[in-house]
Amino acid sequence: MKNLQADVAIIGFGTAGMGAYRAARDHTDRVVVIQAGPFGTTCARVGCMPSKLLIAAADSAHAIAQAPLFGVHSGPVKVDGAAVMQRVRSERDRFVGFVLDTVNDWPAEQRVLGHARFTSPHELMVDDHTLVTAQRLVIATGSSPTVPPGWREALGDRLVTNDDVFEWTTLPQSLAVVGAGVIGLELAQALSRLGVRVKLFSKGTKLGPLTDPEVSAQAFTILSAEMAVVAPAEVLTVSRQGDQAQLTYRVDGAEHTEVFEQVLVAAGRQPNLASLDLAAAGIAVNDRGMPAFDLETGQIGDSHVFIAGDAHNAHPLLHEAADDGKIAGDNAGRFPDVRVHPRRAALGVVFTDPQMMLAGASFKALKASGQEFEVGAVNFDDQGRSRVMGQNRGLLRVYGERHTGRFLGAEMMGPAAEHIGHLLSWAAQHQLTVQQMLDSPFYHPVVEEGVRTALRELNRHLRMGPRPVARCLDCGPGA
Repeated sequence: MKNLQADVAIIGFGTAGMGAYRAARDHTDRVVVIQAGPFGTTCARVGCMPSKLLIAAADSAHAIAQAPLFGVHSGPVKVDGAAVMQRVRSERDRFVGFVLDTVNDWPAEQRVLGHARFTSPHELMVDDHTLVTAQRLVIATGSSPTVPPGWREALGDRLVTNDDVFEWTTLPQSLAVVGAGVIGLELAQALSRLGVRVKLFSKGTKLGPLTDPEVSAQAFTILSAEMAVVAPAEVLTVSRQGDQAQLTYRVDGAEHTEVFEQVLVAAGRQPNLASLDLAAAGIAVNDRGMPAFDLETGQIGDSHVFIAGDAHNAHPLLHEAADDGKIAGDNAGRFPDVRVHPRRAALGVVFTDPQMMLAGASFKALKASGQEFEVGAVNFDDQGRSRVMGQNRGLLRVYGERHTGRFLGAEMMGPAAEHIGHLLSWAAQHQLTVQQMLDSPFYHPVVEEGVRTALRELNRHLRMGPRPVARCLDCGPGA
């Protein structure tokens, strides 16, 4: 049995764990990191980067198919599934390699491989080979795909999650995608554009993270016009039929049965906390297995334990996980001098085509808060630059605070949403007014001119500034 002593122990070494390590090292060199499985972040291995590689291939195929719109003609699109996946895996491995290079540059004696579990508030047993005693701890164990009970047993290797997709050596002929969140939407559309027969099953007509009902409705209309979306749908049973997967589902009161080569379950991700034995650390959890924590400090209750990244799943995004890790690692390093770290304005992007984005406060959050706000909008059907590029689909809705004119947030499905989202999240973070945004430059012709259109409508609805004084035309001077 090996025994290690540390000021800070970090469980998990993905994006949040790496951020926590760097921040903790600013306070102490007695840091130990514990990793179950290979090093390398969720983003690099099975998330952001390989999914964007697959989407880039799909965008290329789609661009060729759309070329006749511009009077450009070529032969039929031919997708080489093996070549597509070879590039995805090769570039994925390159991104993972960058992470491994960073990890390998850090002292080997600070790294422990194995599954950690609490045996007391300050002790961790790693497998059966190492006992780590730490004054403070950071939980950064990430998350895993959620799979409905019994599906793995019923489908075997006909069931895949996003953790499996990027190990494919070629593309399947057909695929059922169960779940219409970010992962399900991105992969379903990309694979459909690469020639896979895809059917997307959603419990409701809300696709992705959008909360504004008008933008959400636009997203459903656009995406369901391009690929087969079954919604609202309930998957009743799954079974293995030879080398195929069979789904029986109900939609509009009628039951249907269909077979696919594989089933991609994209029903969300679950924080990896169950195996830690938090009770041994004196940490209480709710009925979902989650401890109470402070998002601005990372601290669990008033304890010496901190949590970061997908382990708490508050904002499952890389930049949020990096911030989480920095906050948790800094406070673990300086404990008991725990400090509040204000969070950045919210920003989320979905890389469908058109893209989706949420910046600042969402429509749902504003409604729930009771805050008084107005809305401005622009439809991209006739927006100049968007029409030039043949990308004139979508809707942007922007929100401003009554009485102050402060810009609050936006939701969008439309062209260049990843870039527009950045501009609007910065405006929200710096608490600009709508008028200040309108006083900023807008080049011509660019998609951002659509943002100006929406902001102008919002400003009219806000009715900011002095009200006009009623005058009597017949009353003479001074009346």
